[in-house]
Amino acid sequence: MDGRDQKHGNEATEMGDARGEMARPDTEPDLRRKVAEGLLYAHSRLSANTGRTLEATAFLYALIELLNEKGLISIDELDERKRTVGDRLVEQLRGKGTGVVFQDPEYDKYAFENEVDIDCARRIPLCHATCCRLPFALSKQDVREGIVRWDLGQPYMIDQGADGYCEHLDRSACACTIWKHRPVPCRGFDCRKDKRIWLDFEKRIPNPAINRPDWARSLEAVEDGKTETEKRSKP
Repeated sequence: MDGRDQKHGNEATEMGDARGEMARPDTEPDLRRKVAEGLLYAHSRLSANTGRTLEATAFLYALIELLNEKGLISIDELDERKRTVGDRLVEQLRGKGTGVVFQDPEYDKYAFENEVDIDCARRIPLCHATCCRLPFALSKQDVREGIVRWDLGQPYMIDQGADGYCEHLDRSACACTIWKHRPVPCRGFDCRKDKRIWLDFEKRIPNPAINRPDWARSLEAVEDGKTETEKRSKP
């Protein structure tokens, strides 16, 4: 093959490759949705089984503790101890990352009526979008939709970067990149009376603790944030 044939052969190969690239369908979003659906089913079953196992284990541990302490049991005592031990086991599961969490109760985010209206743009220079560092669980609607990213290591918590901020936050503009599709906790969260963020909202005095890198990772912040989010998202 002479130089011209080699050149034409290379051009034909490149054109063929280009046509192949153009004809190749963009299957990544579809594949992601299918994988998400499969994981959703698997994790739903895992979550149901974990709940039943947790309940049985809590009863067993409570019964053992009471029998050991008193030698007698009553239904009221058993129920009270079961709740205490159950909470302890839940915390252990969370610490090991073996629990699966969904929003509960769940609302249609596109029909959600309790959205909070705050002039965030004027306050972001002070609060640094700290609410975007709070962890929360996604809904099944979020997962099925395939737009909001969740933490693969802790299903189905919102995905957060190494800096602790939501992965959907544009760091340079400090703006949400999925605003129209944001989850219910983002729509319903009200920071105005949240002392972890604002010492005085009206006077624009933020809590200096928000400057700590581990602010939202502390157990107290996570638990209070979850409670606040659930409370504010209820219709």
